[in-house]
Amino acid sequence: MKAAIIGGTGYGSIELVRLINKHPYLEIGSVVSNSQSGSNFSGIYPHLTEMVEQPLETFDVDRLSEKNEIVFFATPSGVSSKLVPQLVDRGIKCIDLSGDFRLRSAVEYETWYKHSPAEENYLNQAIYGLSEIYPGQIKTANLIANPGCYPTASSLGILPILTSKLADEKSIVIDAKSGVSGAGRGLSLTAHYSEINENFKAYKLGKHQHIPEIEQVLSDESGSPVTITFTTHLVPMTRGIMCTMYVNLKEVISTKKVIDFYKQFYQESHFVRIRPEGNIPSTKEVTGSNYCDIGLHVDERTNRLTIISVIDNLVKGAAGQAIQNVNLMNGWDERTGLTDIPMFP
Repeated sequence: MKAAIIGGTGYGSIELVRLINKHPYLEIGSVVSNSQSGSNFSGIYPHLTEMVEQPLETFDVDRLSEKNEIVFFATPSGVSSKLVPQLVDRGIKCIDLSGDFRLRSAVEYETWYKHSPAEENYLNQAIYGLSEIYPGQIKTANLIANPGCYPTASSLGILPILTSKLADEKSIVIDAKSGVSGAGRGLSLTAHYSEINENFKAYKLGKHQHIPEIEQVLSDESGSPVTITFTTHLVPMTRGIMCTMYVNLKEVISTKKVIDFYKQFYQESHFVRIRPEGNIPSTKEVTGSNYCDIGLHVDERTNRLTIISVIDNLVKGAAGQAIQNVNLMNGWDERTGLTDIPMFP
């Protein structure tokens, strides 16, 4: 099955290329980059030399529809909302890795993303692609809103305890940290070497565009409105996200019982690994993989649960989950093409 990638020169795109290249049922059809059209992919990413000699194209809906059956959008926010409808209307399955179809509310999207929203008809069609939580809906979808990296790590960590009704849903605090690749490949002061090297800083306090996305998922699954305190930090490393989450418990419960509950919750989920008591995951232990590793600890003194959730932001937080969703959409084993052992050290 041929797959196109729109927004071909970003980190999300190159990760899609890496994963599609070894997928038994997918091959790269088109790679679109209006700014670099006419160039060869290996000219931009030399590590692809003699492996992926792919010419970059301009966006042409007719040509894309003829050559491809699946289209991945790895574009900046505000782009896919204008392009996806043209392909969906032609029966092409689309997976959007930007935020344009994640929020059901057009008003919320405009408020947080500062772009014009997608048309309501297409927002209503979009299925939120958190693979472990919505597999049934994903299987029949034609348009997937691939979750953000922070929401993936946060939601997978919080949802089991939240849906158990053991958590005080008003007490959720998420302390999130990401490697610099999360900022994309574009040049900016944020990602400037001398600014980030040997530095560690919080950013977008109370303003991060992933806040409403996390709250939407948590509210949907808990059955009542949930608001969170969410703080993001930039860490001087290339890949990885760690979300350290705190939630007050309504009942006294041991760490062992919480771990047992999480294992039961994710017993059918191949890519969520629950650590044993006293074993806390680190970002390097999931690097290059589609795994989300979760560690848990109940502080008996405060009766507060601490949840540590780690992912590779470019894989489980972007391209890997997109491939996992394509697997589900096509009735393939969701692990297809995603069974790499994490890179360590």
